[in-house]
Amino acid sequence: MIRTIISFLIAFVISLVLGRFLIPWLRALKAGQTIKEIGPKWHMTKQGTPTMGGIMFVVGILVAVLALGWQSGDYTAFIVYDFALVFGIIGFIDDFFKVKFHKNEGLTALQKFLLQVAAAIVFVILLRNLGVISNDLYIPFVNVTIYLPWVVYMILAVFIIVGTVNSVNLTDGIDGLATGVTMPVMLFFTAVAILWGRYGAGILSAAAFGGLCAFLIYNFHPAKVFMGDTGSLFLGGLVCGLAFALDIPLVLILVGIIYICETMSDIIQVAYFKLTNGKRIFRMAPLHHHLEMGGWSEVKLFVVFTSITAVCCVLAYLGVMLRFAA
Repeated sequence: MIRTIISFLIAFVISLVLGRFLIPWLRALKAGQTIKEIGPKWHMTKQGTPTMGGIMFVVGILVAVLALGWQSGDYTAFIVYDFALVFGIIGFIDDFFKVKFHKNEGLTALQKFLLQVAAAIVFVILLRNLGVISNDLYIPFVNVTIYLPWVVYMILAVFIIVGTVNSVNLTDGIDGLATGVTMPVMLFFTAVAILWGRYGAGILSAAAFGGLCAFLIYNFHPAKVFMGDTGSLFLGGLVCGLAFALDIPLVLILVGIIYICETMSDIIQVAYFKLTNGKRIFRMAPLHHHLEMGGWSEVKLFVVFTSITAVCCVLAYLGVMLRFAA
């Protein structure tokens, strides 16, 4: 418990201090976000807000993990952090091209997809070879474990990982939203890691919570900086990486309910648009834009979506306790 608190404080302080220098530096580099013209018109006022701010919590978390991860004797923190960092690097490359060419498109969808699939496959194989995961799939609440053939488990794992990473990325559409939604998720993983004595995972998730708390100071509406794909893809990797490292991937259905809703709204909108030759179900996808168009403020969206996630995380923790009790 003490190590997790220290991990939180280290990541919080490093991220907070780094932000004081990083934001002016990004402004000087003219690393501003290019806003899509098809988005809400009032978002155009955010044009030029520095992006790639996720670097501050990526570094803050790294310092905490390097300082404390080795003391736990559980190297989960290093494995999952490196996995998330791969996604963060993919996001950084994407952000770099956006900033360099002043467009809202970096890597192509196919390039990002292939890189993400490759990272997911390597990660799952590594966890299996280290004995961290098996072919067993735990179903929360009903406390049932299903054995799956390794190939089936691998396909399912890659689908969950790539889907989660991109869902977190999609949630990062308004000030503070991805940050706020991911904070209770990190608290959830910290609580589970402490409950099961998985201190490496606990140090990492506590550090992530600390880094996000610091980043929110700069990212809350009106945002002084955006995390960019550098931050959102890193967070997506962190979320699904911790779920698999703790061998509870299906818990993402509950703790990641907002991520799922955001993604499903986008999929439904696109599919319905194509099937009906231009008709829409939502005013604008993903879901947060639909609610914005209906009069919700960015602050209201932040509070409601974060609160829903927090409640779902509490419910998920109660479900996980059944496995611990068993």
